[in-house]
Amino acid sequence: MESAAKGGFILANLAEVVERVLGFLPTKALLRAACVCRLWRECARRTLRTRQRIAWVSALEPGPAESHALVRALARELEKVHVLPQTVLYIADAETFSGHEECHEQKKARKRNSKETALALEKLLPKRCQVLGLVTPGIVVTPMGSSSNQPQEIEEGEAGFALLFPKIDGVKIHTFHFSKDMKNRVFDESKFAEAGLKNNPDLRVVLLFGYNSWKTGATRFLHQIVNPLNEKSIILAGGQVESFTSLTSENNHAQPGDACGVVGLAFSGPQIQSATVLLDQDVADERTAEAAMQRLKAANIPEHNTIGFMFACVGRGYRHYKTKRNMEADAFRKFFPNVPLFGFFGHGEIGCDRIVTGNFVLRECNDIKDDLLHGYTTVMTLIHLGSTKANQA
Repeated sequence: MESAAKGGFILANLAEVVERVLGFLPTKALLRAACVCRLWRECARRTLRTRQRIAWVSALEPGPAESHALVRALARELEKVHVLPQTVLYIADAETFSGHEECHEQKKARKRNSKETALALEKLLPKRCQVLGLVTPGIVVTPMGSSSNQPQEIEEGEAGFALLFPKIDGVKIHTFHFSKDMKNRVFDESKFAEAGLKNNPDLRVVLLFGYNSWKTGATRFLHQIVNPLNEKSIILAGGQVESFTSLTSENNHAQPGDACGVVGLAFSGPQIQSATVLLDQDVADERTAEAAMQRLKAANIPEHNTIGFMFACVGRGYRHYKTKRNMEADAFRKFFPNVPLFGFFGHGEIGCDRIVTGNFVLRECNDIKDDLLHGYTTVMTLIHLGSTKANQA
C-alpha cells in the first residue's frame, strides 16, 4: 500500500507524465488543474502554448429558451474547447438576436435586448480577450466537430458562430473602430497608425465591417477608410453589417452609437498568407461559381491552419441561384475540403481578386487602385495563419 502511494507520488511529479495527462483536458479543466501545484501550473502553461489552432462554436438550431442559440451554444461548448481565446469574432443573425421570441410559459412575446444578449456572450469569454460582435441579415457557418463539415448558408432563422483565436506564435490580431465624426468631413489618417494599420510592415489582412450604412455620409466615410488601405500587399475583405454589438479590448472600449462607422480585425505576421476573389453579378450558376473557386485555389494557400470567409449580398443565396440553396458554400467545400468557412449575408461587400503570397497577385499589378466596394456580389477569402506546434482539433 505504501509503495503504491509512493509510486503515485513519483508519477504525479514527473513533468512528462503530468503534461501528457493534462494534454487530454479541455482548456477550462486545464486551468483548474493548474491551481494544484507549481509543477502542474508549469505543465499547463506549456500545454496551452501548443494549442494554436483556431476553434469555433456554431449555433444552427433555435431552441425554446429566451436567450439566443449562440449564447446557449457558447455556454455549453466552452467547457469542451482546447484553446484559450485571445480574440473572438462572433456573428449572429439580426432577426432573432434582438427580435421577438415567444415565451411559451407566459404565452406572450418578449423583445430580446441586443445589449443584454451581447453582454451574456461577453461574460462567457475570458476577461482579457478582444471581442468583436456583429449582427447580420444572414449567416454562413461550418458546424462544429470537424473543419471538413459542410458549411451552411443560413439566410433565414436563428443562427450564429463564435471564432476563437488563441495566441499564435508570429501572428498578431487586433480589433479597431473608426466612427464618423459629425463635425469633420475629413478623416484623420493618423488614427490608422494608432490602430496598427499604417507603418506596419507585417500587416497582411484587414477584415472591415461597415455599420449604419444607410446613414447620410456612410458611403463617403467608408471610402475614406478603404482607399488608404487599398494596397497590393494587403488583403481587404468584409462587408456592410446590420450593426455591431460588442467591441472590447485592452485599448478599445468604444460602444456603438447612432453614428456610422467601421469596425474590424487586422492580422499581422510574416507567416500569414491570404487570397481573396470576387464573385460578381454574372456568377449565377454552379459552373461560374466553381470557376471563381478555381481562381482562389490557384493561390496555393496551405489548407492547414487556414480559415475561409464568405461575405455575400442579401440579394444572392438561393434567390440569385434560382432556388438552389447553399450553392457558393458547396462550391467552396468542393475545392477546399478541409477549410472551415464562416461569414454572412449583408448590405454590401468589400474586396476584389487578390493574393498575398510573396509578390504574386491574381490581378496584374498596376497603378490603378482596385475597386473594393460592391453590391450584389460575394467575396471569398482565405487566411492562412502559419504552421502550428500541435495538431489540435
